[in-house]
Amino acid sequence: MRHLASKPTFFYGWYIVAAAGTSMFVRNSVGSLTLAVFVYPISLDLGWSRTLIGGAASLGGILSIAASPPVGWAVDKYGARLVLTLGVIFLGLSTISLTWATVPTAFYITYAIGRVIFTGPIPIAASVVVARWFVRKRGRATGMLSFCHTGGMILFPAVAALVIHFHNWQGAWFVLGILVIVIALAPVALLIIQLPEDVGLYPDGASPPRDTTTSSTDTSFNDPIWSLKEAINTPSLWILALATGSVYFIQSGTNLHQGAYFIDQGLSKGISNLAIIFSALGAAIGSLAWGWASEKLPIRYVFGGVGLLMGVSIALFTFVDTEIEAFIYASLFGAAVGGIIVVPPVAYADYFGRQSLGAIRGITEPFLALGQAIGSVLSGVIFDITGTYKGAFVTYAILGIAVTFLLLFAKPPKLYRLNKCV
Repeated sequence: MRHLASKPTFFYGWYIVAAAGTSMFVRNSVGSLTLAVFVYPISLDLGWSRTLIGGAASLGGILSIAASPPVGWAVDKYGARLVLTLGVIFLGLSTISLTWATVPTAFYITYAIGRVIFTGPIPIAASVVVARWFVRKRGRATGMLSFCHTGGMILFPAVAALVIHFHNWQGAWFVLGILVIVIALAPVALLIIQLPEDVGLYPDGASPPRDTTTSSTDTSFNDPIWSLKEAINTPSLWILALATGSVYFIQSGTNLHQGAYFIDQGLSKGISNLAIIFSALGAAIGSLAWGWASEKLPIRYVFGGVGLLMGVSIALFTFVDTEIEAFIYASLFGAAVGGIIVVPPVAYADYFGRQSLGAIRGITEPFLALGQAIGSVLSGVIFDITGTYKGAFVTYAILGIAVTFLLLFAKPPKLYRLNKCV
């Protein structure tokens, strides 16, 4: 591994993106789009309400609030390789265990474990290690990492739908769990390296930087150096955290239920599953586009654009009554989802640098987890009370547009040390 990293012909950072990308790919075994494929057959087979099913995702999100800070600390302390390896193992086992989770308590325990891994260890460790290997090319590298995630958004729901169609939903969980182990365990265990400096390299494959021992900015890479204590005293950190939690609240409340919503609108199960795949395809294209934009434009404006697209696309959901509309609006929503996977990690790294990024992500990730926890169950509650998701979608559309205006205040923070702005 270290011999491979030392070869000058190809920057090892791209191997990091690929290895971390496998973990992002397989996290979709318990992703909301994947669960969306299971909602209808599980509710029919077991008689569970949609609120009950969505509540398992909410429980995982709530548990992630407590789990994320120590995960961020562990990434800084012990390295992303260990965190990702353990994360993949536990994710695979929890997904396989869902095969036998036919009572609510078992379903909640096993699915919640998977969602904790989905929300905390895998995305934090994967995005942090990529951000540490790239500075100038951070946007495109994070976009490619997220592209791997969106690939899983396509594959895992498609595999689940096929196994459910030809066998049953229990067999689908087993197949997904095996895929997790087979695809991701070896790459994350063998290829991940914490920092390029650990193997004599530098971010982006650049030349050695000038001495920066007295500066709070790595001037060679234009990357700030913030401690956790310094970062938590900035309004921008909490604005980014609140905006991230808000867009994930919207994403969770929509993703989990969109498959059932399309069926409620009179579309067939096949069309509903195809619309979910269109959503994932939109996310794949969007992740690359938002990654490119993150390098070209101020990150807060890019983030604001994500919120705006999300709000508009969900507003359009309320008008769906044809197959073409379902495909188009799901694709637009998916493109916005691609943005929320890419842009917040780039924003945190661009604003606060590589040094304490794991710990910083650890204390902000609970906002994301809380948003996902509330969103996934709120849509189910609104449906169970009103018989429709439209009230939820109108709320989400308004919130998405509000996030756009909030991010105008997330200006790049300035760090003062020894009465000197740096």
